[in-house]
Amino acid sequence: MLWETVRLAFRAILRNTLRSVLTVLGVVIGVAAVIAMVTVGQGSSDAVAAQVESLGSNVVMLRPGSSQMGPGGRDSAPEFTVRDVEALQDLPVVAAVAPSVTSGQTVVFGNANRPTQIRGTSAEYLIVSNWPLATGRAFTESEERSGAAVCILGQTVRAQLFGAGNPLGETVRIKGIACQVIGVLAAKGAGTFGQDQDDTVLMPVRTVQRRLDGSTTVSSISISVDRSVTTDQGIREIEALMHERRRINIGEPDNFSVMDMKQVGSMLSSINGVLTGLLSAVAAVSLLVGGIGIMNIMLVSVTERTREIGIRLAVGATARQVMTQFLIEAVVLSVLGGVIGIVLGLALAFAGAQFLSIPFSPSLAIVALAFCFSAVVGVVFGFFPARRAARLDPIEALRHQ
Repeated sequence: MLWETVRLAFRAILRNTLRSVLTVLGVVIGVAAVIAMVTVGQGSSDAVAAQVESLGSNVVMLRPGSSQMGPGGRDSAPEFTVRDVEALQDLPVVAAVAPSVTSGQTVVFGNANRPTQIRGTSAEYLIVSNWPLATGRAFTESEERSGAAVCILGQTVRAQLFGAGNPLGETVRIKGIACQVIGVLAAKGAGTFGQDQDDTVLMPVRTVQRRLDGSTTVSSISISVDRSVTTDQGIREIEALMHERRRINIGEPDNFSVMDMKQVGSMLSSINGVLTGLLSAVAAVSLLVGGIGIMNIMLVSVTERTREIGIRLAVGATARQVMTQFLIEAVVLSVLGGVIGIVLGLALAFAGAQFLSIPFSPSLAIVALAFCFSAVVGVVFGFFPARRAARLDPIEALRHQ
């Protein structure tokens, strides 16, 4: 008997195909939006975690100014110098130190050119950032001290200027400087916020300071703490050295900040999780709208089929059977919308992950939850119309035109 009730429910749905499709659409959009938002958000968090993990658990960033968000602080704080870098290298807790000075320039080779970011740094930048060379060599100590016109290309710049050719030993022009290519970085891909990390050129810090930037300051310093000590201990010794070099007395606020990159990654993942949750909650509202749409259509269906219900009750169908039929119709509509929404949501999430260059990280738990929630929507919003159909008086129903 149950199978007969299910068959009648499916026949009623197929009898009004267009109306059924439009009814299902609300659930499809809700489920797809939730799954797409959560999956893309999880992929973004995984990308942040992978990038921080690639740096290692012992990397800290030294910047001028306060670490607090908001106006002021950094603008009034003195920048670092190469002497600060040399002093940090003498600390026993420090394994590697890499200064950083950036300058936006256009790199030219023959008829090809590429606007990119020039980073003035040292050979230890490759160690601190865990970024190997694909080919060539790093800067020598003499090149760093003399400010030699040598450079290491990122993969994006190499491909733009040289295509499949070998750039080693070739000379590129950067702001009128003839710079010899001595190495090429390995491909690293997109960064935390989707930026192309391979769109860069490394040069000795003194070269950038003297010939591109026209200054003697260092904007930031990346430090790899020795693995024999904890990161917290390394940060304490770095802060003590900076207090001494920047003449900061006890009780005075720091005009620099030391950030543990692992903590920064955790903070970014946390913020990303909150935003994903908020967006998913907004998207879930459309599920509620879809449920209301199902209830509305089922109420219309009960009104349209009042005479049919009366005939069924008159020939022996029980109120429970009538109620089951309409409840099954509502559940089938919502579950069908849930299945289509899951497929569409995963497809949108995959496309978004490819566009943003982040991992595609679908969650089976979210997929199962979305499916169950769509079924619950059908039960909850289909119950009232089904009960209304079951409570119809057979005689009054037969009189209905």
